[in-house]
Amino acid sequence: MMATKKTPNRLVNEKSPYLLQHAHNPVDWYAWCGEAFVEAKRQDKPIFLSIGYSTCHWCHVMEKESFEDEEVADILNKHFISIKVDREERPDIDAVYMNAAQIMTGSGGWPLSVFLDGDKRPIYAGTYFPKKDGRHGPGFLTLLGRIAHLWEYDRVKLFESSILITSELNKTDTSNTLNAVSISQDIDYEKAVVKCFNQLKNNFDEEYGGFGTAPKFPSPHNLLFLLRYYHCKKDETALEMVEKTLRCMYCGGIYDHIGFGFSRYSTDRMWLVPHFEKMLYDNALLALAYCEAYHCSKNPAYAHVAEEIFEYISRDMTYRISPDGISSGGTASPEYGGFYNAEDADSEGVEGKFYLFTKDEVIKLLGAKDGEKFCARYDISEAGNFEGSNILNLIRSDASERWEYNEDGDKYDGNDKREKAEEFFADCRKRLFKYREKRVHPFKDDKITTSWNGLMICALAYGGRVLNNENYTDTAKNAAKFILENMSDTDGGLFTRYRDGEAKFSAVADDYAYFIWGLIELYESTFEKIYLLEAYRLNKVLIDNFWENGALYLTGKNSEELIFRPREIYDGATPSANSVSISNFIKLSRLCGDHKLAEMAVEIIRFFGKTLESVPYGHSFAMCGLMHLEYLSREIIISGGNTTKSADGRDERNPEFTAFISEIYANYNPFATVAYADGEIGENIEFYKQYESKQENRKQGKNKSEPTVYICENNICKKPVSDIDELREMLRN
Repeated sequence: MMATKKTPNRLVNEKSPYLLQHAHNPVDWYAWCGEAFVEAKRQDKPIFLSIGYSTCHWCHVMEKESFEDEEVADILNKHFISIKVDREERPDIDAVYMNAAQIMTGSGGWPLSVFLDGDKRPIYAGTYFPKKDGRHGPGFLTLLGRIAHLWEYDRVKLFESSILITSELNKTDTSNTLNAVSISQDIDYEKAVVKCFNQLKNNFDEEYGGFGTAPKFPSPHNLLFLLRYYHCKKDETALEMVEKTLRCMYCGGIYDHIGFGFSRYSTDRMWLVPHFEKMLYDNALLALAYCEAYHCSKNPAYAHVAEEIFEYISRDMTYRISPDGISSGGTASPEYGGFYNAEDADSEGVEGKFYLFTKDEVIKLLGAKDGEKFCARYDISEAGNFEGSNILNLIRSDASERWEYNEDGDKYDGNDKREKAEEFFADCRKRLFKYREKRVHPFKDDKITTSWNGLMICALAYGGRVLNNENYTDTAKNAAKFILENMSDTDGGLFTRYRDGEAKFSAVADDYAYFIWGLIELYESTFEKIYLLEAYRLNKVLIDNFWENGALYLTGKNSEELIFRPREIYDGATPSANSVSISNFIKLSRLCGDHKLAEMAVEIIRFFGKTLESVPYGHSFAMCGLMHLEYLSREIIISGGNTTKSADGRDERNPEFTAFISEIYANYNPFATVAYADGEIGENIEFYKQYESKQENRKQGKNKSEPTVYICENNICKKPVSDIDELREMLRN
């Protein structure tokens, strides 16, 4: 019998959209808090811990089947203390118990279902359980009965299990620490990088792009690695793998061809049928990958996809604050704002319903002639390609022509017929979008997390630079301002999440690493010193609170004490904090003249050395850091005024400076750092004072606004240049 209870439980006082979704369950839920564990011991009950997130499809299924069910709720309330956790608010708790689940079962995922003793130790774990027994194993009712029986009559067996699993969890970090201490030399960087490439190559799907078989995930950090590998090795295969994957993903149903943006993953090999939820982190990393592919290949088709992703984020996923402090939403001009976390796969209780079209709908909206033409291109038929309806896609379409450009990057080789065709389909898309907007929208998780905002700030800042679009840079600046003003604690650290006026939960290492990455990119796009100084300051906070014996823990020294303090380098759905920090440390060491940071990047590589050598495929973003250290890197510092006086005495951008910057960023070089030594930054970073002095000495009797560029490569500095032709030649060599 389904629940009819209307009285809210304790979760009604929470801010998390996920917890609020469960606030009217008949289950007597607690949020994660000390009171829950006190009650577990007082009532002598085991704990049922359920971890998920608001846009998780199978979390919704388990809620409907079990947590809204009176029969299940009665058993949970009688025999257990039940705790609900939003993994996006508490990635620390999620990491601990996901590790436990993987040790117990060999796999993990969400919803994560874990049974604990009163000391927070896991005694049993799994993921989604149907209410009743099935061909895949016991149902949730059966499982609850077994755990309750063992707790009552054979508790020693449960305690032995909890102690064993907790011991296994802590062995992981101990073995890494001992390994790091025993290594006296660096791992073979070249060998590890080449092995990573070969593992990706061997796992590559030559027909549809991507890696492995169904379900297929975008894994954009693999593509970022391959772009860097191509840059270093000039191996055309690496670039071909990237381009094949980016094109096939865009043509597939995993991409929303009406409203833009990528879904979480594809359930099939050809990218046709997505799991329809859209996550901020996927779209951030994919936008970055498309921008880098454009920067590397000069094919503007990749820029086009990135621009569409940014349009989706700006339109649907940006929190806006009007000048009077009231959230305005929509397309109102923002004072500043961060980005929302995700959009659900479901609407009106049906997965993908918002995104699907029947052929009759399209014909009715566009008319017979135009509708048939549109349907032919986007694989829309009477029978449908998904449960009797249609997922729009370009897999079998001649739309692959959109990727064809001449050597100068001109679209469609000047073919006016193709241009007009694209205009026609763009107009049809807008009409379908307007129609679709009237449907019931999927649920939007409107909390703001520091980590995923950091990734989108990174993508937008880089995109603003390489796509020459200041709007993207400004949007990144707005988000950075929001984080710094609304998600900073009184000690100068960060919070993990913001929602409904409340910033809460001490930030984890991911929050710091991703946000620092975004700030570095923002500095290199604007040369506004605040971003470099904040990146450097927050990096110090990260090291002071998370660094021990050669690597970063996920949680800080003053964070809540859990049964296990994880630290890892595995690059899963997003790169790990340690992987990102390798690159961050290298860049900050060169941007700030702090050579100790580069040494710490090497320490992380040493700490996880055996893992990186044996399975580099699972650590592709860490491999990017290895390449930064191993292959030709470049530090570029430009000095001289970036402004000049106009005829009427106003400050305006110095065209010479702009030309120099354009030249510096014209070619793809992921291992270059670019800084601006103005007259102020030396007051904060001693390293830059030498460039101010050099500039004054060089410009005596000359135009002091004339830019000068200093280039160093692999610890060797070249002569300063003030001639743009000479600079161009130097950059190309």
